[in-house]
Amino acid sequence: MTLHRGRGFACINYPIGMNLGGDPSQALVHSNPDGKFMVALSSIDLGQGMKSVTRQIAAETLGVPIEDVYVDTADSDTGPHCMGSFASRGTHRVGNAVIAAAKEARAVLLEAAAEELEVNATDLVTDGRGNIHVRGAPSRSITVAQASQSAQFKQGRTVSGRGIFLIPLSEVDAQTGEMTPVSCYAHAAMIVDVEVDDETGEVAVTQMNSAYELGRALNPKLVEQQLVGGAWMGMSHALYETTEPYYPDRREGPVDFNHYLMPGPGDIAPHNVAVLERPAPDGPFGGKGPGEMCANPVLPAVANAVFDAVGVRITDLPITPEKVLRGLRDNGGVRPSRRAAAARS
Repeated sequence: MTLHRGRGFACINYPIGMNLGGDPSQALVHSNPDGKFMVALSSIDLGQGMKSVTRQIAAETLGVPIEDVYVDTADSDTGPHCMGSFASRGTHRVGNAVIAAAKEARAVLLEAAAEELEVNATDLVTDGRGNIHVRGAPSRSITVAQASQSAQFKQGRTVSGRGIFLIPLSEVDAQTGEMTPVSCYAHAAMIVDVEVDDETGEVAVTQMNSAYELGRALNPKLVEQQLVGGAWMGMSHALYETTEPYYPDRREGPVDFNHYLMPGPGDIAPHNVAVLERPAPDGPFGGKGPGEMCANPVLPAVANAVFDAVGVRITDLPITPEKVLRGLRDNGGVRPSRRAAAARS
C-alpha cells in the first residue's frame, strides 16, 4: 500500500442573483413606541446568517444600536415580496431593500424629533447609541424612544419605511439574444491537498487553502464560518454523497442519515481562508456575500488533486474508491503528474 499525495487547483467567477424582471426583493421597517425597530422580510434565512446581516444593515442605516433592531422572516404569505433565498442573492438584493426601507423610516423619525426639538430635520444626527441631537450641539437631544413615542402618541406619525431593490434590466442584442444575466460577480480560488491510497482507492483531504473575493465582509466571522462550512459541504459532494447507483430508483439507496454517507469530524482537515474585500458599487455597504460559491470550487479542485496524485481523471461525482481503483486498473497503475512525481523524488 502506498499513499500518493496530490494537489488540485480551481478558480471560479460566481454570479450574484439573476436578471428576471429586475430580481426584486422588498422590506418593511417600523418602530414600536419604545424605539425598537422591526424589519419584516419574506427572505428566509437558510442558515447563512442573512438575518444577522440585515439586522446590521438596518441598524447602521437607521443610526440606532443593533440590539434595538429585530428581523422577522416568519411568513412569506403576508410579508413583503421576495424572489427567494437562492442564487446567492440574499445579502445583495435583500440588503439593498432593507437600506431603502430603513432610510424612509429614519426620515420620519428625524421629522418627529425635529418637531419636539423645534429645529429642522436636516439639522439632526443620530449617535448610534439611541439618541438624536442637533448637529454640533449634543446637549440639545432626544432619545429615539422619546421621538418614537411623540410620533405615535402626539403627532400621529407612523415611523415606518418601505423598500424595494431592482437591478437594471439588461439590454438584449436583437440579432443574437445575448444579454447580461446578472449585475455583479464574486470570485474564488482554491488549492486542495489530498492523499490517495493505491490499494483501497480511498481519498483523504489533508488541507485546503482558499481565497474569496466577495465584496465587503459585513460580518467577517459569519463569512469565515460560511466559507469553511461550505467548503466541507463541497468536499462531501466531491467524495461521499450520492444516491447512486440506482437513482432515481430508491431500492438499496439510503433511507436516512444513518445510511447516507457523509464525512465525519475525523475527516476534517485544516482550511486556511483569505477574504479579499473589493466593495461592490451596487452592494449594501459594498457587500455581495459568499453564497453558493463556498462549495463550488472544492469539487473540481478535489478532482484535479486526485489526477495530480495518481493520474486518474474522474469526471462524475462522487469520486469513490471504486472509481479510483477502476481508473488505476485502466491506466495500468499509478501515473502521477510531473509535479507530484517531482515532489516525491
